[in-house]
Amino acid sequence: MHVLLDEIRHTPLLWLLVFVPVVFAGEALAPGSHTLLFALSVLAIVPLAALLSHATESVAAKTGDTVGGLLNATLGNLTELVIAITALRAGEYMLVKASIAGAIVANTLFMLGASFLLGGLKHHAQEFNPANARLQASQLFLATLGLLVPSAVGGAEAPQNAAFTQTLSVCLALLLIATYGLGLLFSLGTHREFFGAASHGAEDEAPWPIGIALATLAGVTVVVALISEIFVASVQGAALELGMSQAFVGFVVVALVGGAAEMASAFSAARKDRLDLSIGIALGSAAQIALFVAPVLVLLSYVVGPSPMSLQFWPGAVVMMLFATVTASMISNNQRTAWFTGVLVLAVYAIFAITLYLLPPQA
Repeated sequence: MHVLLDEIRHTPLLWLLVFVPVVFAGEALAPGSHTLLFALSVLAIVPLAALLSHATESVAAKTGDTVGGLLNATLGNLTELVIAITALRAGEYMLVKASIAGAIVANTLFMLGASFLLGGLKHHAQEFNPANARLQASQLFLATLGLLVPSAVGGAEAPQNAAFTQTLSVCLALLLIATYGLGLLFSLGTHREFFGAASHGAEDEAPWPIGIALATLAGVTVVVALISEIFVASVQGAALELGMSQAFVGFVVVALVGGAAEMASAFSAARKDRLDLSIGIALGSAAQIALFVAPVLVLLSYVVGPSPMSLQFWPGAVVMMLFATVTASMISNNQRTAWFTGVLVLAVYAIFAITLYLLPPQA
């Protein structure tokens, strides 16, 4: 425990952990102050993300970048899952779908592009194993097809067409979950030798003991999930005051805040020339959301939602996810990258965010 306390004492960013009890106190004392709770939630999630980043790097030092990236993506996506389930119970299906699409695009473009940029500013050129990137990009392409088909055939308002779209969504959800499971078996089991790191950057000088790292991962994930519930309850009121649409809130704000922990880990790994870990976190998280989280939410809507939710997205979201997948596929064809690659990828994300902010889709 003294290792963790020393880390907090010597890292100014972690001093922001004081906002963790503050946000809970604010939620109890002033539940109607949406903008204040929104700001406090962001300030509380930032140091938790940094803490999660250090713990993940310590685990990755023991397990390897492939398993470390998967672990970070899984724990990080619990935040998105909690946010989505909270919105699902409230029947806010536009927010749920926008957060799903936004998380996929943000992880594929913003997280990956920023990792390339930050790593490239410190290292002249960086290398990564293209096999892992290609696998994740292929899974993303499959998931995009799974989201494209219900959106393409579900435009009519006829009751029979709605029933068909819902049945199709359930079938596709089961198929995507099965594919994701087989992908884990392939990358971590039968063909794990294909996915070793291409380069090994500098490790932490004193990585945490594995027990402390795992306990920190579990504890921080629970706290982030609790704060996420406050965040999703306050973000709608804050969005109205700031003039943001529900789709923009889900696609950009919820996606970036929900993925803060993963982003901190990915950015730190890139700066340490461990680009395989960064790519594993970014594309692995996007693939997990597309192949597992989104289908699970469709199935959960039958249990916790006021009505079943389908995989039918608005056309703009499908187009953005498709182009994000194409961008990831193009990047995975090369095993070297530099800072300008990150600029190009971030520019694609900026185009999507600006367009959605200025011309939001109708629910």
